[in-house]
Amino acid sequence: MTKFITVLIGLSFGLAAGVQAAKEQANPKQNKKSKPVQRQQVAPKQQHIAPNTHVQPMHNQYTNPTLQNNAKIHANNGPKQHINTLPAAQSNNPPVVKPNKFTVHPNNPVIDPQLNKNLKNFQPKHQNFHAQVNSSIVSAKFNQNFHIKNAQNWNGAHYTVFKNYHPQWHDHSWWHSHHNHILLIGGGWYYWNAGYWYPAWGYDESAAYYPYDGPIYVGNSPRPFDQIVADVQSTLQEQGLYHGEIDGLVGPLTQEALAAYQSAQGLEQTAAIDQPTLESLGIS
Repeated sequence: MTKFITVLIGLSFGLAAGVQAAKEQANPKQNKKSKPVQRQQVAPKQQHIAPNTHVQPMHNQYTNPTLQNNAKIHANNGPKQHINTLPAAQSNNPPVVKPNKFTVHPNNPVIDPQLNKNLKNFQPKHQNFHAQVNSSIVSAKFNQNFHIKNAQNWNGAHYTVFKNYHPQWHDHSWWHSHHNHILLIGGGWYYWNAGYWYPAWGYDESAAYYPYDGPIYVGNSPRPFDQIVADVQSTLQEQGLYHGEIDGLVGPLTQEALAAYQSAQGLEQTAAIDQPTLESLGIS
């Protein structure tokens, strides 16, 4: 009986194995589906490796010694080059300070006497200037006893003409017979003598407008003084000393500006266009 049971169990296992084999042969598609399952298990490993292969070239780039050194040089030396070259440029190219410029202190129109007095590079600005009568400036009247105030106190040979000046009244013929240069300037007739223009009183009573009665220095050439006066006014205006219009006339405002300039430069305060003043301005 025991043997029978044992044989029966063995037959059962054999029969089950045969049935299983028969099923596998009958369904081959099922065996093929099992292979993609194994590939799906391998695929995640390939996806995990892919990022490493992408990162690897970037890692090699940043480990390049040449690139790293260049990056350090640019980062460390950039600001140092700017700091080191700026002072060198300043020392090699210092600001140009023109010695012919005067300084006017704020709220005090006094020129610094320590600066160069001569405007060596002065260029005439009013070569074709022609003065006209200025209705705001009253003309002087002829006075044969007139003398320039305080002229006797001025020291130096350049002021002798001011000390000796007195108005002269003569007719048209007399002036022409004694002087070669007689011009109508700014509403009045003037004659030129030895570097100065003087009012030609009596030359033409209809044109006898003289804002200033006295010598006006222009130098060795008989250049009309209104051009010289206009240049002086422009220069004094730049220094903050003259606040009137450029009219080419030696009126009260021009005389005040001249006196202020002369005082600052240590010159005699003539309030006139004299030789030392023009030389100081560099105009003569």
